[in-house]
Amino acid sequence: MKKLNIWILATGVLLMSSCGLYQKYERPDVNTTGLIRDNVSLNDTLVANVDTAHFGTLPWRSVFTDPQLQILIQQALDNNVDLLNAALNVQMVEAQLKMAKLAFLPQFVFSPQGTIASWDGGKATKTYQLPVAASWNVDLFGNFLSLKRSAQMQLLATKDYQTVVQTNIIAGVANMYYTLLMLDRQLQIVDDMTALTKDTWEMMKLQKELGRTRSTSVQSAEANYYSVQAQAVDMKRQIREVENSLSLLLGQPAQAITRGKLEDQSLPSEFSTGIGLQLLANRADVHYAEMSLAQCFYNVENARSKFYPSLTITPSATYTNSGGGGIVNPGKILLSLVGGLTQPIFMRGQLTAGLKVAKAQYEQAYNNWQNALLKAGSEVSDALVLYNSSDEKGKLEAKQVETLKKNVEHTKMLFKSSGSSYLEVIAAQQSLLNAQISKVTDDFQKMQAVVNLYNALGGGGK
Repeated sequence: MKKLNIWILATGVLLMSSCGLYQKYERPDVNTTGLIRDNVSLNDTLVANVDTAHFGTLPWRSVFTDPQLQILIQQALDNNVDLLNAALNVQMVEAQLKMAKLAFLPQFVFSPQGTIASWDGGKATKTYQLPVAASWNVDLFGNFLSLKRSAQMQLLATKDYQTVVQTNIIAGVANMYYTLLMLDRQLQIVDDMTALTKDTWEMMKLQKELGRTRSTSVQSAEANYYSVQAQAVDMKRQIREVENSLSLLLGQPAQAITRGKLEDQSLPSEFSTGIGLQLLANRADVHYAEMSLAQCFYNVENARSKFYPSLTITPSATYTNSGGGGIVNPGKILLSLVGGLTQPIFMRGQLTAGLKVAKAQYEQAYNNWQNALLKAGSEVSDALVLYNSSDEKGKLEAKQVETLKKNVEHTKMLFKSSGSSYLEVIAAQQSLLNAQISKVTDDFQKMQAVVNLYNALGGGGK
């Protein structure tokens, strides 16, 4: 009999190891070569950077150094509803993980009972039972183990989601803040142009009084003045809308936002993107997708374990004065132990369907993980090319603005000496305004590219 028990035990261990129910998740093969495209060459990809301390690992305070912006970001991290809810999600998953860990322990139940009985008006008899019963489901085939590991992966994924929300909030606040600085600068340019077009209008009226020009030139100058004023009104509306959106992100009622100036901003200009493989660990959304994949892996293991038998052991101890054949006082302790083995045979296809669904969900999670990695590489590439193109355009537009300023002065001088038409003066002023607005827009896009790159590299660290 002893040899038979040893043989049964050895056979059971062999079956459990062969069916693979105790396997741990291992990352599938993934190719990150050429994940980030070079921002200059149209065909090549970036040479792998072996630095581990790349731009995306910098604390956000080291990237966004404007004191007022730092105050706003911290306020958003403290008050934003989405981030608060993400923290609550972590707490809920932590409770679920604790429950999954406790599933390995037996369950205890205490259910005292008492009875008073009398036969045909005779003397009443009193019986009582004070039972403590336990039920222990022995995890022979990894059912509870896979559930626990799945819960662990879910917790990691939920924490990753919390980091994703935090990173998006930091990037959102920074982008809106820089948008306000851009609009402030553009409004200042428009106000300056308003004064310039007002002077041109007055000059046209003086020239008309002197008989050097017609009323049409005065009307055109007046219309140009009103057109510039209308642009100012539109920009003020945009400033209000951005302030309202930023206030919502900060978790406060819509209000004016205290801010600095566009020309005072200082952002990094040298970027180390790291190697593509680092995106797997540093990008929270990519890591979230992988943890979801690992969770599905353990869900498959759990679905497989349901095909195997489950062993339940139920011991109980009862202090009672009812011994079955009569009543004794004081009571005695009654001990019992029951073992049960349940082997699924025919479950109407439920177990097979559950395994197929779990495998399909694993394949979906794998595809989502691969796509998240490709998306990350694409976002890094987009941010790099936006920064370089905005920087290049900004330098060219700075030269254009200087040239157009001279052109405005020269056309005004020529007009006063009757060497040019009023249309040339108005066109020169409008070209200057458009170039100045475009220059500020590209300066903003350069800042936005820094924010996008930090976000794309998995920034958001404390």
